[in-house]
Amino acid sequence: MHVQEWLDTVPAAAVYAVVALVIGLESLGIPLPGEIVLVSAALLSSQHSGVNPVVLGACATAGAVIGDSIGYAIGRKGGRPLLAWLGKKFPRHFSEGHIATAERSFEKWGMWAVFFGRFVALLRIFAGPLAGVLHMPYWKFLTANLLGGICWAGGTTAVIYYVGVVAEDWLKRFSYLGLVAAVLIGLTSMLVLKRKAKKATAEKQATEPEPVAAAD
Repeated sequence: MHVQEWLDTVPAAAVYAVVALVIGLESLGIPLPGEIVLVSAALLSSQHSGVNPVVLGACATAGAVIGDSIGYAIGRKGGRPLLAWLGKKFPRHFSEGHIATAERSFEKWGMWAVFFGRFVALLRIFAGPLAGVLHMPYWKFLTANLLGGICWAGGTTAVIYYVGVVAEDWLKRFSYLGLVAAVLIGLTSMLVLKRKAKKATAEKQATEPEPVAAAD
């Protein structure tokens, strides 16, 4: 069953809660399909008078900002051991290569990495915890987090909603294309990050000194 079809079976209040919860957990550092849920709910709001797009965008933004802030607090308290633990639990998302790539982005771009990371699937789960681990000043993190959450969650909701209103009949027959587009964008960003992660891992291994053989 498509995500949108499932959302259509629950009350509007539950749609808001599901969107906020899934995006919040993803922002906190748990790999979940927040983008797909948001796109599906926004499409639903364009075809379902009970789901208000303004409330939906506000809930999505709140989930993104609160989730990232909790992730920041956890990362600041847990430090490097937390990243090592996450690497064991979610090796595909928190591998050494992925963490190294994200760290370089934070070192180079600072708070802009938090802002633009909101628009990249894998970086969304890194931004909060990693900013906390690297002890980014909270006011900088909160500023970038808030602006990024508004632009990504609010912007995505607005764009998908108005597309749905303009092309309502077409989207009723082909609404899965919106989900396909979201999945393709997510997969593309994931592949790019995976490629960079492999490169970072290879560079790290190349710079590590070879172990010296013990003398007899």
